[in-house]
Amino acid sequence: MKIEPYLFFEGRAEEAIEFYKKTVGAQVQMMMRFKECPDPAGCPPGPGMGDKIMHATVQIGSTAVMLSDGRCESKPTFEGFALSISAADPAETGKLFKALSDGGQVVMPMAKTFFSPAFGMLKDKFGVMWMVIVPMPMP
Repeated sequence: MKIEPYLFFEGRAEEAIEFYKKTVGAQVQMMMRFKECPDPAGCPPGPGMGDKIMHATVQIGSTAVMLSDGRCESKPTFEGFALSISAADPAETGKLFKALSDGGQVVMPMAKTFFSPAFGMLKDKFGVMWMVIVPMPMP
C-alpha cells in the first residue's frame, strides 16, 4: 500500500507542471486533457474545459504526484497538509527552497534546527505548502 498526493489546481495545472519541472525536476509520466477522455459520457468537460488537464502524474524524485485542473470553479485551497522534500545537503536545500518560493511566501526561513542542518517552510505561488529539509542520519 502507498499514499500518493493528488492536487487540484482549479485551472492552473499546466502552469504548475511547468513550474515543478523547472524547480524540482518533475517529469511528466502521464497527462490527459478533458477533450482526450476515452469515455466522454463519463467525464464531460464543462464549457471551455476541453484543453484543461483532467489528470496528470508527475514524478518528483521517487514520488508520484497526481494533479488535475479539477472543475475550475474557484481558487485552489491547499490547507491542512504540506509536501516535504528531502535534499542531500544544505546547498541543495537552499536551491530548492529558493526555486519553490519564487512568487510564493516564505513561512519559515531556511535555518539549522535541532532535527536538521537545513530546514525551511514555504507556500509556493499556487498556495501549496512545502517543507524543504536535509534529513538527519538515522542512528
